[in-house]
Amino acid sequence: MINSSAGLSDAEVAIAAASAGADVVRDLYGRRLARIDKGGGDFATAADVEAEKTILGVIGAARPEDAVLGEEGGQRGTAEAARRWLVDPLCGTLNYAVGTMVVAVNVALREGAAAVADPFGGEIFHTDGASAWVRREGADTQLVPSSASRLVDVNLDPPFPNAPGFRAVDLVAHPGFVERFRPRVVSSTLAVAWVAAGKRAAYVTDGGDLSGSVHFAAGIAVCRAAGCVVTGIDGAPIGEAGRGLVVAADAETHGLLMSMIHRRG
Repeated sequence: MINSSAGLSDAEVAIAAASAGADVVRDLYGRRLARIDKGGGDFATAADVEAEKTILGVIGAARPEDAVLGEEGGQRGTAEAARRWLVDPLCGTLNYAVGTMVVAVNVALREGAAAVADPFGGEIFHTDGASAWVRREGADTQLVPSSASRLVDVNLDPPFPNAPGFRAVDLVAHPGFVERFRPRVVSSTLAVAWVAAGKRAAYVTDGGDLSGSVHFAAGIAVCRAAGCVVTGIDGAPIGEAGRGLVVAADAETHGLLMSMIHRRG
């Protein structure tokens, strides 16, 4: 927990909050946790709730005047606040609940600093809004996107608001896709940050406006600062009229995916 936080930058607050949340997620892993039904097959666990509580404690101590939107607790402070933090304490809850250690802790200041923590990989991907880094064992290394792996993570979880015009399964089945790429389904937005780190060539998901999503905002911020190409599935900038998300390590990869997404028939 932050004791003296007046001098911390927004990036340092984001890192501290994500790290604290990751500690909770890691500490509670493997326990039999109560599930909180959200409807539609979605649920949270006690780890989600406790991690968010811890994250909000860090942000509240460092930035008491800021608003926060949390995945589990909803809005704190006014929705019109000039500064608003977006918190997803455990992205990949189903993975976590069944003993799969592929999850992310996402903390982002809207249009500012952000951090994505990998509780089990020991990495925190972070940005101050201008450059992007990964912190391992206290040391920061600048993120360098690369398409060399040819791995593209495709989110196959519902909802699918742009069907039938766009279906992620159709992209994976496209003959050109298997010629150039290999699909992966991580089912956590940790894979978005992996594009910035060169562990994935791209990430693709259906959806609406994801720029203000607690799930995606942190990863998007890290990828933008690292120099990735970030658009909707229609190739347009993400925003209020956005349609899903395509994050690519470079322009060539982005262009190839766009050509496949928009090939009809």
